[in-house]
Amino acid sequence: MKLNPSVSKIMKRIKPYIPLLVLAMLCALISVGLTLYIPVLIGDAIDSMIGIGQVRFDGVLRIIILIAVAIVGVSTTQWLMNYLVNLVSYRTVRDLRREIFRKLNSAPLSYTDSHPHGDLISRVINDVDAVGDGLTQLFLQLFSGVMTIVGTLVFMLTIEWRIGLAVFVLTPLSLFVAGFIGKLSAKRFREQQLLQGDISSYVEEHIGSQPLVKAFLYEERAAEGFEALNQKLKTVGFKAQYAGALANPSTRLVNAIVYAAVAVLGAMTVLSGSLSVGQLSCFLTYANQYTKPFNEVTGVLTQLQTAVAAAGRVVEALEVEDETPDKSSELPPKCLGNVSFEDVSFSYTPEKPLIKHFSLEVKGGRHVAIVGPTGCGKTTLINLLMRFYDVSEGCIRVDGADIRDLPRDGLRKRFGMVLQDSWLFSGTIMENLRYGSEDATEEQAVAAAKAAYAHGFIRRMPEGYNTMISEGGGNLSQGQKQLLCIARAMLSNPSILILDEATSSIDTLTEIRVQKAFSRLMEGHTAFVVAHRLSTIKESDVILVMRDGNIVEQGTHDELLSKGGFYSELYNSQFESEK
Repeated sequence: MKLNPSVSKIMKRIKPYIPLLVLAMLCALISVGLTLYIPVLIGDAIDSMIGIGQVRFDGVLRIIILIAVAIVGVSTTQWLMNYLVNLVSYRTVRDLRREIFRKLNSAPLSYTDSHPHGDLISRVINDVDAVGDGLTQLFLQLFSGVMTIVGTLVFMLTIEWRIGLAVFVLTPLSLFVAGFIGKLSAKRFREQQLLQGDISSYVEEHIGSQPLVKAFLYEERAAEGFEALNQKLKTVGFKAQYAGALANPSTRLVNAIVYAAVAVLGAMTVLSGSLSVGQLSCFLTYANQYTKPFNEVTGVLTQLQTAVAAAGRVVEALEVEDETPDKSSELPPKCLGNVSFEDVSFSYTPEKPLIKHFSLEVKGGRHVAIVGPTGCGKTTLINLLMRFYDVSEGCIRVDGADIRDLPRDGLRKRFGMVLQDSWLFSGTIMENLRYGSEDATEEQAVAAAKAAYAHGFIRRMPEGYNTMISEGGGNLSQGQKQLLCIARAMLSNPSILILDEATSSIDTLTEIRVQKAFSRLMEGHTAFVVAHRLSTIKESDVILVMRDGNIVEQGTHDELLSKGGFYSELYNSQFESEK
């Protein structure tokens, strides 16, 4: 039987644990052997009771002792088999979760940008768990089930080959029923897993945006949207579970027919004198044990189908191509900060070009401001400079070297970046400050916080720099979070600084102070500043005015105002709006 491609790829990751599986298989073999031996003993005990007053008590006592020993052996080996199978399954789940998390960190940013984050989280958590549960059930049923089927068939053929052959001939009917229902339900289980990812995305999105949801009185509509998704999942899930649930009673019906056939044929054979009553009892037990694995497999078919659907989503994420490998691991020892864009073109999607034939020369130590309307390509330039995305045409050079020829980690260490969206993780303030600068001392971290004017509010926190902040900095104001991000960038002591609306959430007085701190930090270093508030970039060495992916004007603040062009129009419209 050909395995599902995704399942085959998951199975390959079990290779390190084959010795444990072999040991589990040995336990299954012993367990099944002893289980099949017990009906023989019971049959012998029955045959030892010839009639009234004709019971061989010594033989029956010996058989009872043997049955007790066999039961203890079955219990011990089954426990050990379950332990080993669970050990392999959980280790495989651990490895899969580790691998998929690493993949998400090594995949291009375009992959995570193009997939809902809740869906990716669902793959790491829910889908990997479903795969682990499926592996556990598969191994348990596979080891004991296959051996039970083969063993009972051999025993039946040995005792009475004609009845054993009849059972063997009827077996494909049960397999056909299980296979038909499995194909029927597979599609519905795939839909169920996809919908679970959609719901995870929806919940993650709305929980993370609760202030906006409440501010815009969107609670009821958000609940309606969730209810629609939840109702759809209920419908698809019900159909999947219903289709999967058909398998067990259907195969039980077929197996009951097999059992009845054995009983009738066995009774006729006993009457003809070819089979003893004890052997018939043994045969009926075997017939029940023979069909039991089919019932068990179909009983967990729903779980196995869920695991197969989840495996497809996990493998899809694991097979995403990594970022293009670095061409070199060497980086020039010193960064002068010279940056040039040479005939650069870029688009996120081929049908929508964004930046077209863009060229720019920035000498080291200059402060460059980038302004323009929303969607003109300002932040995209930063993404290209940091190699979050690679250019479609042309090249970007730092100190004369094409950044595609430089190692990403070395390149990015030379940049300090502060974005409009502040990112903090669950941990202490000190841990957040030293994120990416683990070698920095606490004294250096405090100095950076003072330079960013964050020291004052940190000192007023319950435990100062050791205060725990929640994920995303939920117990801090937006301005405080941004100050921490600025301090973190200062602590890294970058050669080139990138500020993308870095002071948008800070009050005017603090912003002026932080701008002065940045000026001190970046003396002799290159800086790129993306800004909407044009009043904050008057002192920049050069201002680039972008429109539709192109530089339409460039110069100093006074030069651009005197031209009376697009920059002057932007500045005056903003000035008028601030009056």
